[in-house]
Amino acid sequence: MDCLFCKIIEGEIPCHRIYEDDNFVAILDINPINFGHTLLIPKKHFRNILDAPEDISSKTYPVAKKIAAGIKEALKCEGLNLIQNIEAEGGQEIFHSHLHIIPRHKNDQVMTRIDKKKYASDDDMCKFAKRIADTLNR
Repeated sequence: MDCLFCKIIEGEIPCHRIYEDDNFVAILDINPINFGHTLLIPKKHFRNILDAPEDISSKTYPVAKKIAAGIKEALKCEGLNLIQNIEAEGGQEIFHSHLHIIPRHKNDQVMTRIDKKKYASDDDMCKFAKRIADTLNR
């Protein structure tokens, strides 16, 4: 398989590992948003959370929590972002599932604000809610 993260997991490409267990590896991002920016990568290859096997899904947050707490303590950061980009339109660049754990510092000017939209009306908001809920309840 020609997957960058699979090659990193297999040791074919060097990285700076900060954590590893039977299911995950966590490495420093080579293009960090802030120093200490970490990628939590499942060892099993799948595209993103939408394709995640249940056994990996159920283990992701406990491991992310452990790593986030370690980053927060080690780097004395005031906050963190946990982000997963899904598909190219969502910002995913490497199509092997991974979670970004990004340390944040007061006034770091990183990812300052995302432009937020407003629903045209409460009725408009209800229509979106209904479409999503109907899909989830099928």
